[in-house]
Amino acid sequence: MSRAPHISLSFLGAARQVTGSSFLFETASARFLVDCGMFQGGREARALNRREFGFDPRELDFVLLTHAHIDHSGLLPRLWAFGFRGPIYATAATADLAAVMLADSAYIQESEWMRLERRRGRKRRLAGDDYPLYTVTHAQACMSLFERVAYDGEFTPAPGVRCRYRDAGHILGSAIVELWLDGPTGTCKVVCSGDLGQPGRPIVRDPTPIDEADVLLVESTYGNRDHKTLENSIEELHEVLAETLVRRRGNVVVPAFALGRTQELLYVLIQLQRAGRLPPMRIFVDSPLATRATQITVQHPEFLDEETREALAHGRANSRALSLKFTESVEDSMAINDISGGALIIAASGMCDAGRIRHHLRYNLPRAEASVVIIGYQAEGSLGRRLVDGASRVRLFGEDVPVRARIHTIGGLSAHADRTALFGWLSGFKRPPARTFVVHGEEAVAQDFARLVATRLRWPRVEAPAMDARYKL
Repeated sequence: MSRAPHISLSFLGAARQVTGSSFLFETASARFLVDCGMFQGGREARALNRREFGFDPRELDFVLLTHAHIDHSGLLPRLWAFGFRGPIYATAATADLAAVMLADSAYIQESEWMRLERRRGRKRRLAGDDYPLYTVTHAQACMSLFERVAYDGEFTPAPGVRCRYRDAGHILGSAIVELWLDGPTGTCKVVCSGDLGQPGRPIVRDPTPIDEADVLLVESTYGNRDHKTLENSIEELHEVLAETLVRRRGNVVVPAFALGRTQELLYVLIQLQRAGRLPPMRIFVDSPLATRATQITVQHPEFLDEETREALAHGRANSRALSLKFTESVEDSMAINDISGGALIIAASGMCDAGRIRHHLRYNLPRAEASVVIIGYQAEGSLGRRLVDGASRVRLFGEDVPVRARIHTIGGLSAHADRTALFGWLSGFKRPPARTFVVHGEEAVAQDFARLVATRLRWPRVEAPAMDARYKL
């Protein structure tokens, strides 16, 4: 494939949908991706993950990774498996987190593959879409390509391409990507927001303001609504804990993303315990991945605010008072299911489509005294989304499971900026970008947010690009 004489941008994911973030840039001197994420949320996502990349991975020069969440990083091992050998640039925290996230993703796929083989036996061949997207070996090999970069310093990954990472305030190590691309008519500045965090949140700092861009890619996950305040969300969580654990004597199950939501939830629990407001309970973090992500968070205090460092130190010193247990073994995880009440169970995955959370839902959803607390975004087609939408029965491990537990959604604990926060960040631009692409949002949300940006900010050429759309910049 020859180099483009102009600058072009192709939207290979997160276009009128939330997951699968992947944007292909082509210039006269370089071809590279910003993110290479996995699609999440049902059968359509499975098919998208298995399709061809739309380019030859062997001819890709490098990848710029905004953060470690699987919907942004999850297909990097598959990219390696198809021949990519260029550098993957990421912050130090993102590189550390990606190492455990990608290995865990591969392990889950291999385990599911082996489970299907045992179920079907040797008489039936597995279908093509049953095989893992990649293996643990691929995930480990791909990590050898990572090159660590610091916030706020420029680097040149290829001739005619300059880059700078800025703090996105979303999760540990998350970045906004600033790009300066040399084109036939001069230099074009492109800004990719990545996932933007909500200002004033614990753990991470606020998103860095950006004041200029010729081309902007901005996320819109919650572009149609505002979150409750953090204070109100903590009060709502406290009420659910008190009502379920004390009055109804059930369990509280929290499907939490191992990276980001689990650490923030632990921060909130520590603060409630310090204030003497935590009801008697046993807390289980039943996710080896969440345990490792929490350890990595503590190992990167340079990315944390002072209040969070103090709270984490208190939590470590008072883990017995919190009755906090990080479970590792399968046996320890299974033992939790013998507890009928008085336990707060935090487990991955955050969308309930894989991992240990499915076992805890299987045991607790039929219990009217139990509660399930949803604290993160649930993609269309995911089990978590079906619970939020009021499903009366769900399918788990080949069984129909009745939903008698109470389902609570506490959006104020989300890691994504809400509509007001998104407009606050956009208002930092001194002049409108010549082109603005609204990405990382469900189709109706992305299109409505694009129209709102155009009318409220009076910006020209704002649109929500379709999947696989290609533009000259």
